[in-house]
Amino acid sequence: MAFGNLGKVIAGQAIEATKKNVMDAITAEPQKPPEKAAAPETVGGLILAQIHGMQRALKEDQELIVQYYTGVEMLRVHEVFVPSVQVLVLAGVDSNQNVTRAIVPADSVKLICKIVKVAPDARPIRVNVLSPRPKPEA
Repeated sequence: MAFGNLGKVIAGQAIEATKKNVMDAITAEPQKPPEKAAAPETVGGLILAQIHGMQRALKEDQELIVQYYTGVEMLRVHEVFVPSVQVLVLAGVDSNQNVTRAIVPADSVKLICKIVKVAPDARPIRVNVLSPRPKPEA
């Protein structure tokens, strides 16, 4: 008779444990999706932030000259476009005043930045920074 009672007790405990697990799964808070980690800062983003910060600190009679040496000639940068986080497009003029563009990897670009005073009658030139529009998340 003891074996019969023991079997009923074990079966009852198994049913109670299963019922508790099911009830906990139903009443538990739904799991939140993991939060997205902040995107690491990119080299191109840091370069653009530095240029933007230097320009913000300028006085009305100053301008920021940004130059890029191509290995053959010096490009005075008037515009920086970022088509992707790995690539920068530098647009400006060369020493002969020809419109020139350089497409460079963001992690290896070396820019020279100078703050200079402008002539009293001249208007300071500002470097235009164009970053890509954020892509809508799917």
